[in-house]
Amino acid sequence: MIYLGIYEKALPNEVDVETQLKMAADLGFQFYELSIDETDERLARLDWGQDRIKSIVNAQLDTGVAIQSMCLSGHRRFPFGSADPMKREEAMRIMKKAVHLAHQLGIRVIQLAGYDVYYETKTAASRQYFIEGVREALNIAAEKQIILAIEIMDDPFMSSLTKYMAIKEEIQHPLLKVYPDIGNLSAWPENNVKEELTLAAQEIVAVHLKDTHAVTDTFEGQFKNVPFGEGCVDFVNAFRDLDALNYRGPFLIEMWSENATNPLAEVQKAKNFIMEQLKESGAYQHE
Repeated sequence: MIYLGIYEKALPNEVDVETQLKMAADLGFQFYELSIDETDERLARLDWGQDRIKSIVNAQLDTGVAIQSMCLSGHRRFPFGSADPMKREEAMRIMKKAVHLAHQLGIRVIQLAGYDVYYETKTAASRQYFIEGVREALNIAAEKQIILAIEIMDDPFMSSLTKYMAIKEEIQHPLLKVYPDIGNLSAWPENNVKEELTLAAQEIVAVHLKDTHAVTDTFEGQFKNVPFGEGCVDFVNAFRDLDALNYRGPFLIEMWSENATNPLAEVQKAKNFIMEQLKESGAYQHE
């Protein structure tokens, strides 16, 4: 079987992290991914005090659900590749605080969004600034032995594992890895999912599971909030391909059902779908 986790934003947002960990345990998940997004509310988590951190560490021990990864999407607002030097400085301050928080919470992997810039125009300079920022971030993370994993995105800057491998070749750091999103990878028509996974098999530290609607000449694609089973993702063959590549890392269901009428029911439905797809694939049955 697979080691399966749930994204924080799938669970009710009116409860605290400690309660969400209990919910994740009750739903049968093995781990949880914390969100540090671009909102002031979630960026403020980078300044959590010791009492709060101890409470969350204890909740992990009590529930048996580890906060194994952090989705650090706050860099959308303050990107490494920004033309504004003040934003680049803030991006690095965020990175330093994120590494410190991850170390205290026991988080092993910080997921970096694969955007040079998000709200600005992409340029040759934005790409170079991004490279420089990731290099500096890796030096910070290395002190705490924390992996930085770039996610394959809903953005042409990092839309494939091929593009990640080009960045990896340029940066050349052992703690830089990749966190492919099967949904994002499948939505870009130029990608052959099996070939892409094969290309970067030794670099993958975790896999996001979500459905998407594909990009076409007349449609920009839909990368979020596509119900499982209604999009373009071939989960059965993705599981088979990853199993054949001897991938044994974690899988995470990525959802944004935190404001749904019944988030827990939505999560359970998604989990049931994924487990059905896994069973149909015949993958990971030999463990």
